[in-house]
Amino acid sequence: MAHDHQGSHGHQGSHGHHHGHNHDNHGHGHSHAPKDFGPRFLIAAALNAVFIVAEVIYGLASQSLALLADAGHNFSDVIGLLLAWTAWWLAKRKPGPNFTYGYRSASIIAALLNALLLFAAVAVIVWEAVRRLQAPAAVEGETVIWVAALGIVINGVTAWLFVGGQKDLNIKAAFAHLAMDALVSAVVVVSGVVLLYTGWAWVDPALSILVSGVIIWGTWGLLVDSTGLALQGVPKHIDYARVKAWLAAQPGVSEVHDLHIWGMSTTEVALTAHLVIPGGHPGDDFLHEVTHHLEHDFAIGHVTIQIETGAHPCGLAPDDVV
Repeated sequence: MAHDHQGSHGHQGSHGHHHGHNHDNHGHGHSHAPKDFGPRFLIAAALNAVFIVAEVIYGLASQSLALLADAGHNFSDVIGLLLAWTAWWLAKRKPGPNFTYGYRSASIIAALLNALLLFAAVAVIVWEAVRRLQAPAAVEGETVIWVAALGIVINGVTAWLFVGGQKDLNIKAAFAHLAMDALVSAVVVVSGVVLLYTGWAWVDPALSILVSGVIIWGTWGLLVDSTGLALQGVPKHIDYARVKAWLAAQPGVSEVHDLHIWGMSTTEVALTAHLVIPGGHPGDDFLHEVTHHLEHDFAIGHVTIQIETGAHPCGLAPDDVV
């Protein structure tokens, strides 16, 4: 089916693009992560990388699977932070003839890879924990306590770096994972205390499995959201039916079709739609008003509207080939 929308209707679509706007103060519109979050990804990655080395060294020395499990989790977080930083850097690049939207979708890919890495790390942790439960090893509880306590401090500080910017899926994921890491380290401290006073070797792998469950629970939403965005699904904060009803209720509009809503990145939403207005093209003021309300009321910042007069059903001209 060949469509020549501009030639068929004599009107071009209206493009409501609002680049570089941040409407956080109003609670509306699409937003971009603050510029200083790029370096924060690197700072958090560096601090966690140093801590991973300590966890591996003392985890092996004390035979603590809980420490090694947390090190594996932290390693996947470091990779995730580097992926998020890469996505942040790519998103700053200007659009070109081959990538007309730029590299905004890199943030979606980074979020999805981050979730998959976490699940892979959990699989390894659980496998080793089950093996350890069958043959528990002696663990030095005091070493576990001090190293895990250090983890609470490091993860708490790095999580604080991402307190702001929660509207970005990558930043939200970074904060959630680092805050969860602090919680996991607290659980490991408990493991060390129990080991120190009871000598129960099974506590270490058992708590590792518990930690894995916490990781899966905390990561599942990220996996679902990032997969949906990667498949160009409607972002979860957008009510498709409500948007369509609002467009249909605009003055002179008799029908809305070919309505598509998708995430261009983890923070930006795009929309295209055909509005049938039998009374004729309503003019640029109407289009500007529609795009303005879509951004401020629905957080959809990249809008393309095509007006049809209804002369040709479904936007087809008489000479279109079906």
